[in-house]
Amino acid sequence: MTSDQLKLGDVVTRAEMKAMFGGGNQGGIIPSDTTPNILIYADHDSGKDYGYQDGWLAEEDEKGPIFEYTGQGVEGDQTLTDRNKSVALHVEHGRALRVFVCVGYVKGNSGTKKHRYLGEFMLDDDEPFVRRRALDQNKDMRWVYVFRLRPVDQAEQVPEDFVAAAAEDTVETLPAVPISDSTLLELKAAEATTGQVTKPEKNSKKKATRKATDAVEITWREAALSDRFLAFLQAQEHEVQRVKIRVKGLTSTFWTDLYDVTDNVLYELKGTSSRNAVRMAIGQLYDYSRHIPKKDARLVVLLPEKPVDDLAELVAHAGMELVYEDGDKFIGWSAA
Repeated sequence: MTSDQLKLGDVVTRAEMKAMFGGGNQGGIIPSDTTPNILIYADHDSGKDYGYQDGWLAEEDEKGPIFEYTGQGVEGDQTLTDRNKSVALHVEHGRALRVFVCVGYVKGNSGTKKHRYLGEFMLDDDEPFVRRRALDQNKDMRWVYVFRLRPVDQAEQVPEDFVAAAAEDTVETLPAVPISDSTLLELKAAEATTGQVTKPEKNSKKKATRKATDAVEITWREAALSDRFLAFLQAQEHEVQRVKIRVKGLTSTFWTDLYDVTDNVLYELKGTSSRNAVRMAIGQLYDYSRHIPKKDARLVVLLPEKPVDDLAELVAHAGMELVYEDGDKFIGWSAA
């Protein structure tokens, strides 16, 4: 079999894929040194040991389906280094993400796993990854990266690859801890948006174009802003949490930004003060406020710089408050 013969749904071994694409045999993320590919291997069973499940989300948006894949690293907080970084920068480096799911073992060889090919993917342009709390191999809570993968063209979707839907609404509050990762600074290498044309799957004549994931830098700015504001609130001796929300019948997991327990204030942070960011923050606050323990929380949009006056008026019109960073101060913040 050659790379041109590999089709959606084909069941292969890692050795066969190494011979075809290059790279190694170990790990869930395998960048190739000889071809422009990164092989990603998901295993539904192994994720259960750490309290997460990789797979398709049942809920699609206007851009289509999402396959969630948890980054590499089994102990302590995951970082965007090494193989995780190769995924985060796959567009800038001109590499395709090829995803496989474990489907058992080769008959007569209990040590060799079989994998089903799902297709070629790329990171979501707007939200390439999210950070979530999950267990590590020592059963300690840590931060993990969950990559949000979009099919470049068609992809293999079967029921067993979908994330299980929540059986009931659940709300879990956890102490807020810093989330920024200094290695994210390394992701600011691209000075301009670049484009890449990739070969479509053989069963489609459609061309696939991809742009650089400039959203990665915005995500870093949001994480860094979160850490600065968390430190500010804690300096005021405020108790700060984050809220994990799962909604009955849905597969997505939602995390709020900072929730100030002391003043009963829910903050939604954005890495930019653009109109789209402010609109999204308002919608998220309305959504999350239905699920947090206290329903009468003040709702606040937190931005990295002052927005234009019209957007400030939009926040006020929605019945919310605005806080933005100006040097070493947070303008608009006040104790309840």
